[in-house]
Amino acid sequence: MTASALVTIAETWYVGQLGLLPLAGMALVFPMVMLQQMLSAGSMGGGISSAVSRALGANDLVKANALVLHATLISLGIGLFFTFIFVFFSRHIFTAIGGQGEALEHCLAYANIAFLGAVSIWLTNSFTSVLRGTGNMRTPSQVLLTVCLVQVALSGILGLGLGPVPAFGMAGVAAGTVTAYSASAIYLFFYLRSSRSLLKLSFNSPLSRTLFIDILKVGGISSLSSLQTVATIVVVTSLMSSFGPEALAAYGIGTRLEFLLVPITFAFGVACLSMVGMALGANMAQRAKQVAWSGALLSSVLVGCIGLLVCFWPGIWTELFTSNPLVLSYTALYFQWIGPCYGFFALGLCLYFASQGAGKLLGPVLAGTFRLCLVAAGGLWLTHNNGTAAEMFSLIAAGMVGYGLLTALSVYKVSWAR
Repeated sequence: MTASALVTIAETWYVGQLGLLPLAGMALVFPMVMLQQMLSAGSMGGGISSAVSRALGANDLVKANALVLHATLISLGIGLFFTFIFVFFSRHIFTAIGGQGEALEHCLAYANIAFLGAVSIWLTNSFTSVLRGTGNMRTPSQVLLTVCLVQVALSGILGLGLGPVPAFGMAGVAAGTVTAYSASAIYLFFYLRSSRSLLKLSFNSPLSRTLFIDILKVGGISSLSSLQTVATIVVVTSLMSSFGPEALAAYGIGTRLEFLLVPITFAFGVACLSMVGMALGANMAQRAKQVAWSGALLSSVLVGCIGLLVCFWPGIWTELFTSNPLVLSYTALYFQWIGPCYGFFALGLCLYFASQGAGKLLGPVLAGTFRLCLVAAGGLWLTHNNGTAAEMFSLIAAGMVGYGLLTALSVYKVSWAR
């Protein structure tokens, strides 16, 4: 997950070398790219890991094996749906969230390539979620580490050019991602068909409506949380676009760090998810709660320290991507408000993953709804009353704090016993 975070830094740096307008274009497309990652790895992936871990906790190996095929078919279908939507309607989508002019064209150059390979991303995250559900963290980590290294190398070469390879700009950066994930999907497919894997991908397993529901009842509800998170970013992105390309680029740099912290929290969260699922499959509710609170505390402290670091020294992050003084000024203001609140964000997100393992998601989803409504309603009020960027950032900070505290309250109050 640390390697995934470093990919975020590298990719943003590459785009920053292409200029201000490509950076603004990346700010437009990035929420949709992260939506796909959050849905495939966090939401539906969480549903897959939850179902597999609960089956193994109950010692039902036959069911766990059958879930592998069902998870593959679900991810294949959703990946193809993403490709269809963004290949044919990307211009309408990104125009609707504030894209215009040359920034929009750079956004589309990236999106048209990135979403063409959506299936490879969905299958990779589906296969790694199956393995995590068995408690195997080593293989997914090794594969994703390799993906990150290949992605960083290819995105830089194809995006900026190297020797005889011409610079393809935003399209080249996206092509590096698609190539790396396509290779990983193929490797994991054969791994799950081999004797090295505890669970096997078998096309002879009968399809069952019950098993589809077992995955989708967690993955579907979890998707609401991912949609709320990205909707919050989209709402604020749309509002920030009215301040000009410098403000939009600054906000893009700021939210890049927030999405960088998601993989770090995800690392603790998926460990909690599998352990909670297995504990509840074995009817050990008290152990499940202890796992959840331990993981949430660890992730909150780690991410909270990073937030305080960029709050006091924002240049550590922002100067990696730009030297534009106006962009630096906006991002410094952003981190002054948001940095101290990252710990609350991590607290809520880790407990959300643990709740996936328990199949108890109503509280965390409602906490995400509160955050979205607060930012959307407050942001609209500010835009109609000549609000400032600082006031908008304070609103975002309040939403993060509310999300973390309300999620913690729901986990504390709701029983996870059968």
